[in-house]
Amino acid sequence: MTFPPGAAARLALIVDGDLSTRQLYADSFTPHHWTVLQADTGPEGLAMAISRHPDVIVSETRLRGFDGFTLCHLLHNDVGTSGIPFLFVTADASEANVARAQQSGADAVITKPCLPAAVLRAMADVIARSRQVRRRSQELTEKAGQQLARAQALIERAGAQRLTLKKAHLRGDTTTPPSPPPLLRCGSCDGTLQYVRSHIGGVSSKHPEQWDYFMCPAGCGHFEYRARTRKLRKFPA
Repeated sequence: MTFPPGAAARLALIVDGDLSTRQLYADSFTPHHWTVLQADTGPEGLAMAISRHPDVIVSETRLRGFDGFTLCHLLHNDVGTSGIPFLFVTADASEANVARAQQSGADAVITKPCLPAAVLRAMADVIARSRQVRRRSQELTEKAGQQLARAQALIERAGAQRLTLKKAHLRGDTTTPPSPPPLLRCGSCDGTLQYVRSHIGGVSSKHPEQWDYFMCPAGCGHFEYRARTRKLRKFPA
């Protein structure tokens, strides 16, 4: 990827449990005007992606804490990080894993071993495609905004008093909820539960609800915490 003189360096996040692989990429990308962040687990990669918002994420599928598919899914489904291009570089590029990568929201999958130059080309490609998608999304958003304005004008002329519940209160998953998730312990092993994501819901904007989801690093299972009732329950993954 070529940058004009004086251009600010792009930021890449490398998530891989192998230190030598991360360092190889970092050493190879830096001369090409990249600043490289490194993470060796799924949770660390998630935290860095949310806090630093890199231009591209390059990840293995096999990670500690939670795997790369989960990392990609969480970031792809969060409004704050959904626009970050995500590239898998993995030694396990089986047909099943490629399908899982696509389902989780990955932009591309390439197979190890591969030269850093191939990864750089793939990064440039997913960033270019992401720009096209964002541009198209912006066009659709503007069109939707125009349609919504016309619809609102019709509602006002008809004397409507309020929007329907579905339009008045948005729901969805996020890793940056309004209320910080609490620190909880596993009822089986007494270990500290690891936060994964939150779901924001409720019957209206005046009566919000928040459910926080956790996993036990020791493998005891997955848990759901309801903020309003302060109840923690175990549920199937």
